[in-house]
Amino acid sequence: MYFEEIKRRHGSHTYVSALIRESYREKGKVKHHTLCNLSKLPASCIEGIKGLFLNKGKQGRFISQDKITVTASREYGASYAVLSVAKDIGLDKIIYSRKEEWRQNIMAMIAGRVVYQGSKLSLTNLFADTALWELCGHPEGKKPDVEENCYFPMDRLLARKEAIEKSLAEKHLKDGCLILYDLTSSYLEGEYRDSELAAFGRSRDGKKGHRQIAVGLLTDKEGCPVATDIFRGNTSDQTTVLGQVYKLTKKFGVENIIFAGDRGMLTPKRISEINEAGFKTLTALTHPQMADLLERKVVQLGLFDQYNLAEVYDPDKPAVRYILCKNPDLEKEEKEQRQRLVSLTTKNLNKLVARKKKAADKKLSAAAGAILDKYRVGKYFCWDVKDGRFSFSIDQEKIEAAESLDGCYVIRTDVDKKRLSKEEVVKGYKRLAGVEKAFRNLKTVSLEMRPIYHHHDDRIRAHIFLCMLAYYVQWHIQKRLKPLFENDAKGKNRRWSLSLVLERLKSIRIEKCHMDSISFDLKTTPDDEQRQILNLLQVAM
Repeated sequence: MYFEEIKRRHGSHTYVSALIRESYREKGKVKHHTLCNLSKLPASCIEGIKGLFLNKGKQGRFISQDKITVTASREYGASYAVLSVAKDIGLDKIIYSRKEEWRQNIMAMIAGRVVYQGSKLSLTNLFADTALWELCGHPEGKKPDVEENCYFPMDRLLARKEAIEKSLAEKHLKDGCLILYDLTSSYLEGEYRDSELAAFGRSRDGKKGHRQIAVGLLTDKEGCPVATDIFRGNTSDQTTVLGQVYKLTKKFGVENIIFAGDRGMLTPKRISEINEAGFKTLTALTHPQMADLLERKVVQLGLFDQYNLAEVYDPDKPAVRYILCKNPDLEKEEKEQRQRLVSLTTKNLNKLVARKKKAADKKLSAAAGAILDKYRVGKYFCWDVKDGRFSFSIDQEKIEAAESLDGCYVIRTDVDKKRLSKEEVVKGYKRLAGVEKAFRNLKTVSLEMRPIYHHHDDRIRAHIFLCMLAYYVQWHIQKRLKPLFENDAKGKNRRWSLSLVLERLKSIRIEKCHMDSISFDLKTTPDDEQRQILNLLQVAM
């Protein structure tokens, strides 16, 4: 191991690189390998290290590797990369125009949610193992205070929420654009006696026995998050729509947009309200609405085709178009699901039929109702209770009628054909999957929005908003990494995921090195794979 200075001239400037290197032989040739680059260290530190090599090394140049010790190692690469992307997309200045301490702490929590997840307290406890807090202005080796450096900044962030969302809307939403909206729920831990948000409701998480909140998310057509709102846990999807329309028109000043939502959200009443605000809509029909079109002979089953999209206008509403679609995978899935549920229902109803002892009619009816309610296929069954005996039959005609619509779906829009073709209508509705993807990332191990432990409504609101901003950064990271994911192998040979990218970047570390009486920090040099990731992220390290 030896010390070497390399000088190179570029125009009138001379650049000096201070390197610790080693020599080795390969196929009879002497080659050199750089162990670390000292160029970023203070000049006095470089001179001290250089002196160690000159004074103690063999032939005045070499020093034994056992003279160098490493006493600490901290993650650097992932935190630096995520913060760099966040700053490159201007999020820091959107949060607040001045570089104040609370803003830096918010940036640390946003990057920390992408890289580490977990609670605010657990993030502060990582101070000795990550350079994240130092990158955001904290002294090395000092634990941030969770109250002062996390909760207080969250309060400041919540106060800035409306201004931040308005800036994001100005950046991503233009007049006449497509906007996606959806609602989910997230469960809470602990007691919430004084909360106006926490309530029992239909859990999208399948988590019983927990109070929850409802979370609405607005995104652009690509699924990039723009704004979020928190509602009481028992709020139904459709009742939140008008508030979002108000936010888009009055607060964001967006006009003439296309509002896309799922079939349970954009009911006829909600569509009417959106139209009154000057917006167009894009959604899908429910099965009863599809049955109504068939009954009125507005559409025919033969028009549903896997390869060719049929477009039909409603004679009662000339401005409304229906795009008829069919998905063979969905057809198979729906048919198998129905068969499974009918089979389970039949099995349990047969137990009521097989009872040897007579039971009260009310008791038998209640038991049958519970079974039918559990599997939700009661419309396919006819049943009766008489003199303490239960009997039932399956309505095959209704099952066959339902099977004829398996895999079929109808997209409804009032957007003019000149503005949006039938292909663009279908593509626009399918983009609602982008909001569903956002919720998956927010709620699962990717960002861990849930479970929520904050016990004050404003802190809950701030936590959800912080998670949305973390997803905003993650969305841009995934967009920049798209070539890496697209060029990856398939199936069992697939390698890349966002979590693996972050793990690879985490191995770029800061090492605390000691050479006799001299101590200094060194960053590990990125390997080829890490450099490829950093280049895609447009991060210079």
